[in-house]
Amino acid sequence: MGRNAFGTLRGGAPARRAWAAIAVAGAAALLSAGATAARAEPAAASSDALPASDPRSIEARTVALIPPYQPEQTVSGVIRIQGHGHVTLKWMAPLLSNWEKAFRRFHPDASIQQDMKGTSSAIPSLFTGAGDIAILGEELLADAADAFQRAKGYPPLGIDIATGSVDVRNFDYAQQFFVHKDNPISQLTLAQLDGIYGMEHRRGLQNIRSWDQLGLGGEWAGTPINPYGWRIDDSFGMFLQQFLLNGSHRWNNKLKDYVHIYNAGGTIYDHGQQILDALGADRHGIAVSNIRYANPNVKPVALAAGPEGPYYHATKQTLIERSYPLTRLIPAYIDRAPGQPITPRIKEFLRFLVSREGQEIINQDGRYLPITREAAGAELRKLE
Repeated sequence: MGRNAFGTLRGGAPARRAWAAIAVAGAAALLSAGATAARAEPAAASSDALPASDPRSIEARTVALIPPYQPEQTVSGVIRIQGHGHVTLKWMAPLLSNWEKAFRRFHPDASIQQDMKGTSSAIPSLFTGAGDIAILGEELLADAADAFQRAKGYPPLGIDIATGSVDVRNFDYAQQFFVHKDNPISQLTLAQLDGIYGMEHRRGLQNIRSWDQLGLGGEWAGTPINPYGWRIDDSFGMFLQQFLLNGSHRWNNKLKDYVHIYNAGGTIYDHGQQILDALGADRHGIAVSNIRYANPNVKPVALAAGPEGPYYHATKQTLIERSYPLTRLIPAYIDRAPGQPITPRIKEFLRFLVSREGQEIINQDGRYLPITREAAGAELRKLE
């Protein structure tokens, strides 16, 4: 199921009673139903261990199914691209340079002018006329979408060109949830996480503030849940606000949030590392972070979009297939007025990015993950 396919039960008291029944059933199943997801992990893990260059890898097998690039027409001219990067840290720039080299084998008179200084400048470059394509380092946030809408009177057109990584820093790594290793919980639904981290429980469940509300007894009965996470106005927190809390900005006021600590020697104590270090010392905590920061005292939990499951951990396979319910995607945006054609050179470059050749370059780069044949087809249809 795709990330945007989550439903919400509404309808007053009957709906609340229905969600209450689902909550009880889901909590009772938490300690036993995880076996199915756990059994599915070894195959994914073995495929995940292979480098993208290995033809047996999930990345290589995925891209081999995507149709090769077939130009609709020969194009020329400069394509101006702004987006994910930094003045001194060239995050997206090497990938974009390799895309340009490969694209010019088909269109030798076309070139790329890249100005990759940050996602925050990407969308404004479209509505000010400074850029032709905006490649973001994360999903389009609501404030950027609103700014474009106000300036142009219609939304920008987005094309998903890559999948976020499992654990590569600065390459949209997966947002994963963890509990202490002593906690019996092995899986949670998005509605339950919304109930833990939010205040409005827009996914339908009540607020969840103690572990017994998730079916735990004994020493856990009545024990408060201590949530840890990113600072809520960080882009990581805004992603969760949009895709976990269903747009609610009201967070659990017990949330302990973290930001990067920049040390005098130039090193960074990452917020994700701080979060899991804190969780490792708190048996009653729950945290959102990434597996790259895990320590022996914490464990990831599998997630499901709904109480019926299935539950998934974040792996290369579950991210590429978008079965992990918080899969992250890397979009390219353009300014396309409703009913108007796309400038040919821009259209051809975007078609190239979602082709087999374009996705093979993502595998060669090795930081983002590719998209599937089905996803590539859906993106191509947006360009018609």
